[in-house]
Amino acid sequence: MTVAAIVYDLVAIGRVGVDLYPLQHGVTLDEVRTFEKFLGGSAANVTVAAARHGRRAALISATADDAFGRFVHRELLQLGVDDVYVQTVTGGPPTPVTFCEIFPPDYFPRWFYRYPTAPDLLITPDSLPLQAIREARVYWSSLTGLSQEPSRAAHLAALEERARAPFTVLDLDYQEAFWRDRVGAAEDPRDDARTQAREALRQATVAVGNLDECTVVTGETDPERAARALLASGLELAVVTQDGRGVLAMTPTEQVRVYAFPVTVVNGLGGGDAFGGALVHGLLAGWDLERTLHFAAVAGALVVGRLACSTAMPTTAEVQAMLADVEVADGAM
Repeated sequence: MTVAAIVYDLVAIGRVGVDLYPLQHGVTLDEVRTFEKFLGGSAANVTVAAARHGRRAALISATADDAFGRFVHRELLQLGVDDVYVQTVTGGPPTPVTFCEIFPPDYFPRWFYRYPTAPDLLITPDSLPLQAIREARVYWSSLTGLSQEPSRAAHLAALEERARAPFTVLDLDYQEAFWRDRVGAAEDPRDDARTQAREALRQATVAVGNLDECTVVTGETDPERAARALLASGLELAVVTQDGRGVLAMTPTEQVRVYAFPVTVVNGLGGGDAFGGALVHGLLAGWDLERTLHFAAVAGALVVGRLACSTAMPTTAEVQAMLADVEVADGAM
């Protein structure tokens, strides 16, 4: 692919597609009457979240040459993300769609229609924009991209290009459905995911995941032990999110914990991606770890109080306003 002349604040690689979310909540899919269509996919959502904070972001991914693929490209551009590295795959699988059910506050099952594969898993090493990856201030990849070839080889090649450059992030986004059909019936898909994650962590400097994901990778069920196990792979920063119980972040010399911000949950699926984009913003701004985590946690809280993921990503002003409200409330107690 042609080398880049632009130095991006964030380059992310991975999932993109279309989310079809129900407008009737508290019912199963067979009872839903209407849906609304949104840009989806974890990597896409993280780039949108960062763009909402004024960061120049680009996505490395792929769609099919179909109506949903055209929608993805249009939405990325409208939401401030450069789509120049989102390839169009012809003659292959369609642009994937994802359905969910919404049972607030804590049950949001998803169905990923991306089998036997999806265009974003057909990215090859020779299609990578290596200059853009190498020069990006933050490079973001996820465990999902390691679930099958040729995407696995592409992800590892991109990480080798970074060679532990600062802010080389591995999102421990473990979706068991993407791994289950790649191993034998007698095998545990988590074993393959753990092996691939450990290979990728050799080139990363930051890891982010919820506690369940960190447990898959490290085998540790305690947040502190999981963070220490991640750091032992050579990372500079490990972040363990715990949904309503807050966030733990650890460096070789520092440990910070922030508590969850109260919110009425509408759809819990986009909070982690909002957290990720806000984390990128805080790291690039040079904030201390506590301020960065507070900012990212509020961004995540705002999104889980909304229906969508991509279009729900908050602006910096919205996050700051909520932080100010929380400070006022704390001061009044």
